[in-house]
Amino acid sequence: MNEDLILSVVVGSRAYGLETEGSDTDRRGVFVAPTADFWRLTKPPTHRDGPLPEQFSWEVERFCVLALEANPTVLECLWSPIVEVATPAGRRLLELRGAFLSRRAHETFAGYAAAQFRRLDPRAPKLKQAMHMLRLLISGLHLVRHGEPLVGVEAYRERLLAIKRGEVPWAEVDAWRAELTAELAAAPTVLPERPDRERVEDFLVGVRKEHL
Repeated sequence: MNEDLILSVVVGSRAYGLETEGSDTDRRGVFVAPTADFWRLTKPPTHRDGPLPEQFSWEVERFCVLALEANPTVLECLWSPIVEVATPAGRRLLELRGAFLSRRAHETFAGYAAAQFRRLDPRAPKLKQAMHMLRLLISGLHLVRHGEPLVGVEAYRERLLAIKRGEVPWAEVDAWRAELTAELAAAPTVLPERPDRERVEDFLVGVRKEHL
């Protein structure tokens, strides 16, 4: 692992409770570039791959910006049940996760799922992608109702894996999608109108000072 990582979590099928034999271990992380590097004309990278297979990390500022925008992929990292690395700064980031939430998540989770659906060909759908589209809608619906995304979807495991295996007629898959989409659009939400940018900025400034 890189020494500048403050947080590394497992995402994907192993975090969702949808793993099968041969599933990869997908990791997402947050790293902190040295503060002095931002004084140069060439800025530090905002993200990077590796060093492990299926590992991707964001620089802490980029991660915070995406989380404030209610990016579903980024938000779910903060609720992953499998945390492999969490430095003191990483633990503070996890404790801050509620500050990133806002009603914008209503749009982003539905929007990401709709974008995935538009890329599917009903005549030859990518069933793994269809499964994750539905999982994303389930997660988003839980988020707006309860204030946190539903990362582990073990309660839906058999139904979702049956879709992935091609055992469910496409009309039934599409009907479930439409039902979840309608529920998400109509669901009353416990989420705040706006995220708490001040708390997030205080955290980021603190991290920058620590890495000066």
